[in-house]
Amino acid sequence: MTHRILIVDDEPQICELYGLFFEREGLKCTHASTAAQCLMRVEADQPDVVLLDINLAEEDGLEVLAKIKEGRPGIRVVMMTGMGFVDDLLREALNRGADGYVSKVMPCEELLQTVRRVMP
Repeated sequence: MTHRILIVDDEPQICELYGLFFEREGLKCTHASTAAQCLMRVEADQPDVVLLDINLAEEDGLEVLAKIKEGRPGIRVVMMTGMGFVDDLLREALNRGADGYVSKVMPCEELLQTVRRVMP
């Protein structure tokens, strides 16, 4: 069975880079750049894991996380940040149901390990 990942980031190059990497590793990827696109793809594609930027341009990623979990409580969500690990954000993400938290500056192999760890 091929696992499906939804990558949500308002930076197209992040979606493209991670998408190419994950597909090379045998995972099926879709992308979204806004909260609305994310929620639509969660329903339409039913991904196994959502890789969600915590700092989307038009909406707080934590709010998007809450909406995802409200509609599909069992879906796995890994929050991404370009800010490094901020304890308050990490705690808040985990309190809202995130299954993991990664930095965009970590090597792709470590990101893959995190995603595989949370996969159902």
